[in-house]
Parts: sequence; structure tokens; C-alpha cells
Amino acid sequence: MLILHQKLTEITQAALQQAFPEEFASSLKSGSPLNAQLVYASKPEFGDFQINGALSLSKALKQPPRNIALEIIKQLNKDEKFLEICQLPQIAGPGFINLTIKGSQITSALISRLNDDRLGIPLVQKSKKEQLSRVVVDFSSPNIAKEMHVGHLRSTIIGDSIARVLEFRGHEVLRLNHVGDWGTQFGMLINYLKTVSPKALQEPDAIDLGDLVEFYRQAKKRFDEDSEFQDASRKEVVKLQSGDHESLQSWGLLCEQSRKEFEKIYTRLDIRLQERGESFYNKFLQAVVDELKASGLLVTDNGAKCVFLNGVTGKDGKPLPMIIQKSDGGFNYATTDLAAIRYRLHSSPQGDGANRLIYVTDAGQASHFAGVFQIAKRAGWLKSNARLEHVPFGLVQGEDGKKLKTRSGQTVKLRELLDEAVSKAETDLRQRLQDEGRQESEAFINHVSKTVGLAAVKYADLSQNRVTNYQFSFERMLALQGNTAPYLLYALVRIAGIARKGGDLYIQNNVTLNLTENIEWELAKALLKFDAVILEVEEELLPNRLCSYLFELSQIFNRFYDQLPILKTNETTKNCRLILCRLTADTLKQGMNLLGIPTLERM
Repeated sequence: MLILHQKLTEITQAALQQAFPEEFASSLKSGSPLNAQLVYASKPEFGDFQINGALSLSKALKQPPRNIALEIIKQLNKDEKFLEICQLPQIAGPGFINLTIKGSQITSALISRLNDDRLGIPLVQKSKKEQLSRVVVDFSSPNIAKEMHVGHLRSTIIGDSIARVLEFRGHEVLRLNHVGDWGTQFGMLINYLKTVSPKALQEPDAIDLGDLVEFYRQAKKRFDEDSEFQDASRKEVVKLQSGDHESLQSWGLLCEQSRKEFEKIYTRLDIRLQERGESFYNKFLQAVVDELKASGLLVTDNGAKCVFLNGVTGKDGKPLPMIIQKSDGGFNYATTDLAAIRYRLHSSPQGDGANRLIYVTDAGQASHFAGVFQIAKRAGWLKSNARLEHVPFGLVQGEDGKKLKTRSGQTVKLRELLDEAVSKAETDLRQRLQDEGRQESEAFINHVSKTVGLAAVKYADLSQNRVTNYQFSFERMLALQGNTAPYLLYALVRIAGIARKGGDLYIQNNVTLNLTENIEWELAKALLKFDAVILEVEEELLPNRLCSYLFELSQIFNRFYDQLPILKTNETTKNCRLILCRLTADTLKQGMNLLGIPTLERM
């Protein structure tokens, strides 16, 4: 519907101008042009599009909304291009104008998608003078020497889906994994391992990540209780930051051990990432301090170098500072983030040359990123077209509404959660096969269980509005009914079943669409909404909008499948319905791919 929306936007704006030429010209001069406000219809009974501007234009045009709507309709009915696209417009309520697209336009748009592997979704367009936009998506970001937990799941799959959508639209995307691989914790860990497991600092694979995590806990406990251990740990940090060969070698081994375990998770979830940890920006930290000082933003307060944030005050009403360099000369997490922004925005080859930076982290970091973004803007690092965006997400909760934890009260490890999802999917599948009296190979069961289990976990997360908390439930996410991955997969399985029964989904010759049933038209119009949904996700960074669309499309298809014969009808009708099946399958597959979810043809 995107192309039709663009055409109708031009036509309705022209109709508004023709209906009120003087007022329209005056609004252009003032810099606030009148807008007819063409939007997609909120309900099917309102048609396909609505012109909603009459109400808001009433004051400017000094006329009742209904009169304004009637004048716009009068102009639309004179426009041959409009009459070619739409049926006669209908006025509703106090001045809404409902537009219904002609059937010939719907069928023509569908046929054009048969040989379009992009399904009508355009690539981003730039003039010859401009480069294609480069976008940094910063996501996942686990810490070295710690296992990935359920909190990393949200950042990882939300970030991956956003990156996939942006890539599909034609943006150059840098998928960056800003791992926590620097700082005091490494001095502490290296100092501890020198005593309890020196081989871990000298030989690769001397310990596994589980042991490393336990050593980290023990080191942290000793660091908190033993002042001598603290001093020795800080000296190790100094050695590391000064480039001591032995310290760097030990640090590298610890990072590599964690990296191998992270990669197992990423491979399992089909996630692509370029690691660029905190350590990468270490060499740019002093430049951040120097530039903030030169810009007049840096203030020394109690020995620390700070920037006081505009609009952010403490209980005493005074502006709050963001510390850039501590009184002992050390740098903060904020300094690293500022160095990262500076590098990512800086033109290549001294930087990434990006003009949109997207950070996918939990909502608890919102204030931190608001402060960091403010400083970057005030420092003058952003070009006119640059965007800094924090993509926050809520907590994963158990069914009791509390933060998801194990029975022992520990944070749920991501590896164990994925294992359990696959195990439960396998149990459900074996029970269903038994109930249906079906015999399937172990290879089939293993493949379907893995696909459904991981798809269910991903989709359950992505289908939620990321800003809110959501309750994690294996039972709900693996259900064959409702807004779940298995429900979407089942629609695809049904279409694959039609093909196995002899339905040719890839009819090439004399392709025509003669839609006669209401459910056929409903499915056809739903298919044409895909392009607008993708552009909405690209802008608003809300993957749940795509999930909602795919769920709605699956619901409509299942009604179509249940209500109408597809193979047992006359040739013309059969071919028409097979085309609808094919476009539904193509759209579901592409949509699920943009969510990072694999598909099946049997389950």
C-alpha cells in the first residue's frame, strides 16, 4: 500500500490546495503548510485510507469541519488520477473522509509482487552527492568473565531484529558488541588467579567459563573485604593500562575464553556481531577530556572533571554532574561511551562515519544515555543529520510477576534457558505425534524441536512492546494458538502442505487475479500492508509492530484456508487462491527472517 499511499498523499494535498488556494498559499509562506492528513484506515469499515485533516483545519480555515471535507471531496471527484485509484469518497462523522481502493489497483499491486523478492519494500534512496546512511546498532554487550543471562537475551534479539530491518532497507549497518572487557574487574581477577589458578593466565582453555565466573565471584568478595588485595588489584590495573606485556597476555586469554562461550550462544541464535569492547576506546579517552575542556563544558568539582547536565537536578535543585575523569585520574563508564560516540560519528578512516547510533539496553540505563547524548550534542560532535537513539527494554519476569530467576534465586543463564526451550518443544512435539499416530525420524524431531523452541523464545520477546516488562512462560510461547511463533509457523506449514498435494504456488503464465470472496479481498489487502509496516519499524525501532502484522496476516490466512477450497475448485479460482497462498508464504518468511526466526515446512 506504500506506493498507493504516496500517490494519494500528493492527490489529497493538491485537492486541499485547490479547495482553499489563498489559505494554502499563506500557510506555505508561514512555513506551516496545511495538511490533509491522509492515514491508513483504523478499521476495515472505514475503507483503506482516511483523510482526517478537516477537524484540525477548521480553526485555520474558519469553517466547520464537514464543509471543509465536502470541499476536498468536490476537488477529488474532479481528479482523474484519484478516480482511477479510488472509489467515490465517503464522508463520515464530523468531517472524516473514507477512501476505498479500487479492486483493480489491489490485484495489480499483488501481481507486481510475484516477481519482486523485496515484496514491494523499497531500498533507501540517496542523491549522488550523499552516501548511503551508515547506522551503528550497539547491542548484546555481555561482560567478560561472566555468563550471558536472560537480560542479554532481550538486547541481543531486539538489536538483531532492528539491524536486519535496517539492512533489508539498504542501510549500511555496523552490528557492534560493546563487551565489558576493561577496568578494575580485570586487575582484581588477574590478581586473584595468580594465586589460585596461574595456568589460566598462561595457557588457553586452562579453565572453562563456568569456573572463571566462580573465580570472579571469589575475587570480588575478597576485593570487598581485603584492603591489601584491593591495592594489589589496582596495581594490576595500572600495569594493564600501561601496556605491560604479561598483563595484556593474561587479559587476552581471559577475554578469549569468554568470547568462545559467547560465540556458541550467538551461533545458536543466528546472531552476527562485530566485537568492539570498552578496551578499543581506551586510547581515545584523553581526547574526550581535551575536547570537552576546549568546548568550555568541563568543570573541576572536588578534584573530579565533570560536565553539569542541563535540566537534570538533584533534590537540592542544583544541576547534577556527569563525571568524566575521577580525582585519581581514572575514567568512568560515561567517558568510554562518549569516546565511542565520538569515534562512531567521526568520518572514516578516523572513525565509523555513522549518522545514526542506536543503543539497545535495559530501560534502567535511560538516564545515563540521556546525559551522554546531551554532552555529545553540546560538544558539537553531531552533524545536522545525525541521530542518537536509546532503545530501552523492560525486565523479563516470571509468571509471578517478579524478575525471572532460578528456584535458588540466581539469575537465569541464557544457555540453560535455551536448552529448556528446546527440551519443552521436543516434549510437546513427541506428545502431538503420539496423539496423531504419526511416525517421524529422530532427525526430524530434533530439527523441529530446535527450530520451534528457539523461535518461540525469540518471538515471545519480540512480540511484546519492548518498553514494558513481560512475563516469561514456556506454556504460552509454545502454544499453537495465539500470538506465538508456532502459530505463524503452522500457517507456513499449511501452505507447504498445499504445495505437497499438487498446488503450483509458482504459476508463471497468464497470471490473473479474480477475487470474488470477502476473505480473499481481506487477505489481499493485508498482504499489501507489509511495506508500510517495515518502514514503520525502521523509524520507530519497535519489532513488535512487525510481529503484530504477521500474526494478523496468519489469522486472516487461516480463515481463508478454513472457509474456501483451494485445490478442489475450477482452474481459474484455484490459481488465484494459490497466488494468495504463495504471497502469504513469501511475506511470512520474509517477515520472520527480519525477526531472526527460521521457518519450517513440516512440524
